[in-house]
Amino acid sequence: MKRLYLLKTAIVATFIVTLTMGVLVYSSQAEGQKDIVDTAVSAGSFNTLAAALTAADLVKTLKGTGPFTVFAPTDEAFAKLPKGTVESLLKPENKKQLISILTYHVVPGKLSLRLSPATMQGTNISIRSESPIMINNAKVLASDINATNGLIH
Repeated sequence: MKRLYLLKTAIVATFIVTLTMGVLVYSSQAEGQKDIVDTAVSAGSFNTLAAALTAADLVKTLKGTGPFTVFAPTDEAFAKLPKGTVESLLKPENKKQLISILTYHVVPGKLSLRLSPATMQGTNISIRSESPIMINNAKVLASDINATNGLIH
């Protein structure tokens, strides 16, 4: 259980720190024209996240009406995890653990980093809204990227 917590913490810290400007550029060009999944996929830096959402059968959920707030790990963030972690999580026998990790990164509702909400996974996250904005112990580099069914931070 402690290992899962540490893995979740590492994923959250890594993806928030490495959220790329590519999403911001894309978002400013086509803000609100696509749902969260399509916005992330179109950015080109969330291929691992897309694969994980597919393996966890969460694509349909995040293409739903929402709204959702997603703290989206980039490919760069996933690459910083210990070798073999992603491959292991994508295996069918680890689907339950993958769902738990991914839903930890989603908050029901359109959250603009002003509260300390519970994630879809059920764990509360701590948000500090003063500059710099922090989620748990990770600095947010880009926030309020709009999609038709929510936000990406």
